[in-house]
Amino acid sequence: MVLLSLQTLPLLPNTHRNQVLPRKCRAQERIVSFSSSSSMPQKPYLSLSSNGFCRRGVLILLGLTSSLPLMLPSPGCHAEEEPKMASVVDEINAYTYMYPLELPSEKVVLKWVESRKPERYSSAAPLSPDARLRIVSERVDIIDNLILSVSIGPPNFQILKSMDKSTWTAKDVADSVLADKSALRVTSTQRKAESSVLDTHSDAIDGEPYWYYEYLVRKSPTKSAQESNLYRHYVASTVERDGFLYTLNASTLSKQWDQMGPVLEKTVASFRLLPSTDSYVPPYKDPWRFW
Repeated sequence: MVLLSLQTLPLLPNTHRNQVLPRKCRAQERIVSFSSSSSMPQKPYLSLSSNGFCRRGVLILLGLTSSLPLMLPSPGCHAEEEPKMASVVDEINAYTYMYPLELPSEKVVLKWVESRKPERYSSAAPLSPDARLRIVSERVDIIDNLILSVSIGPPNFQILKSMDKSTWTAKDVADSVLADKSALRVTSTQRKAESSVLDTHSDAIDGEPYWYYEYLVRKSPTKSAQESNLYRHYVASTVERDGFLYTLNASTLSKQWDQMGPVLEKTVASFRLLPSTDSYVPPYKDPWRFW
């Protein structure tokens, strides 16, 4: 509450409010208070005398208050609601993550379809002709152009020069994964050129390094999107276990990133490996088995 001391006059009776008042008046010292409370007082803020009010006092009051910010609550200034999330637990590959169901602040309800149910590495769909990197699970929202996928593959030691993962940088891990992520029969260098890495960082969680990166992938125009610069915007998290890289990718069209990007980042940040159980199948087990 801000307190101002200025010259005003006693309260004017209600019956005199609409009368023409004389120019001169004798002011008395009073205190006028201004509150930022949402319950605003119903009576006037100005104290008036029975003989009228002091015009000079009013002008002083208006001049002072015009330079003071009034902290009034804004009806649209509410805390942003957190997205509603659900969890995925893949016992075959021993990982988990959270994914969004609803974005209250955007008034968006997502319509997910599980396009690939969790399966073992040996029977999973390959992402490249050499079948090193494979998708072990995937879910999509076609309406909102969202894709969440988990892939597993061995490190690319042409990029990661050391066997010691503590020396790996997030940028090198990103390049290793992206070099194997292509449906085209091209070299790993050409595959890497299809993508543009924007940002990378790493973090240690439960003693294990997790590498995070953000990147763009150029896509061909479609009937519904004829723009020449059509990209998918990705965020990803990668962690190593048993000599393989486990990666969660989350993506949408670049033009939707401002709306969907923050919740996709939350999804990627929630990615964790789980302790292995009897249901866990390591990627190196039965590589010939496809069922």
